[in-house]
Amino acid sequence: MTLAAPESVGGQTAIEQQVDGFMLRVAAQSPGETEFHQAVHEVVKSVMPIVQNKRAYRDAKVLERMVVPERVIIFRIVWADDTGQVQVNRGYRVQMSSLIGPYKGGLRFHPSVNLGVLKFLAFEQVFKNSLTTLPMGGGKGGSDFDPKGRSDGEVMRFCQAFMSELYRHIGPDTDVPAGDIGVGGREIGFLFGQYRRLSQRFNGTLTGKNLCWGGSNLRPEATGYGAVYFANDMLATRGESPKGKTATVSGSGNVAQYTVEKLNSLGAKVVTLSDSDGTIVDPDGISNEKLAWVMELKNVRRGRIREYADHFQGATYLHGKRPWGVPCDLAFPSATQNEIDEDDARQLVKNGCYCVSEGANMPSRPEAVDVFLNAKILYG
Repeated sequence: MTLAAPESVGGQTAIEQQVDGFMLRVAAQSPGETEFHQAVHEVVKSVMPIVQNKRAYRDAKVLERMVVPERVIIFRIVWADDTGQVQVNRGYRVQMSSLIGPYKGGLRFHPSVNLGVLKFLAFEQVFKNSLTTLPMGGGKGGSDFDPKGRSDGEVMRFCQAFMSELYRHIGPDTDVPAGDIGVGGREIGFLFGQYRRLSQRFNGTLTGKNLCWGGSNLRPEATGYGAVYFANDMLATRGESPKGKTATVSGSGNVAQYTVEKLNSLGAKVVTLSDSDGTIVDPDGISNEKLAWVMELKNVRRGRIREYADHFQGATYLHGKRPWGVPCDLAFPSATQNEIDEDDARQLVKNGCYCVSEGANMPSRPEAVDVFLNAKILYG
């Protein structure tokens, strides 16, 4: 296909004007949803030349369809904490696209959850799922509930109240949720138990379940391992591998844990992990034995990563800091959206990082992406 030459008007090409006009309409339809606007802009600026050269796409309003969810479900969640006090949270499910299969995407429990965040995640999920070539649509959901510091009983009661509303909107041929930030094996277990109780069905409506009741081998490892395999393939284009390289990893949840595990198996040395409070730096590397301790800390005791520095000699804790100021060869942002800003990206490049592999959803701000691309480092 031959693309028409862009015409420049007022310093902007015709395509850039089309993108800006489209984004103004998106912003007017969804005011304040900054994360969603960011995700849409990244896609639209890439595909607008194709859309403008294909009249059928324009006539069918393909782009306009892509950015409007098929359905958004917002609901109230009422539950009781351990003191008997009534708590109220807001729940969401954004069913973005079922064009090629049932909606598929995770549930996130975190105070930062709002409609804009979930629309951005659902929008990106559509493309990620389609690239698998499997018949899966895209969706995302969650709540502003914070499981941090809550007892198992409180998390169970919240999950049961959440599923008591959500269950009527999901199913193996309709919508298949999974886990995300704040939703691990414990939460999926509580959610599935309530779904099974209400629906009287034992089926594949939720992924991320324990192996004892329908889960899949390698499901917990998939994202972290995938980020490392992607980095390995990028490095292979330069005749290199992770072996002997120093790596920084952000986060300390599921994605970060298995990123460290796979990097260790390929001979790299991981020197950082983090959470929302700060970063630990271990110059000796986070060995498999240390990683096992982290998994017990985060998955069982639900502790904070700062405890690592108290437990392992030589490690330091940087309160309120992200890992991106630590010198490294490879960086794996594995925590949350927009965790790498322009200054972080410049610091990474300055410190010698030449490969960034993203495990989190949209972890790099647009300005940071520009820094990586202009520096011609390996990025994906």
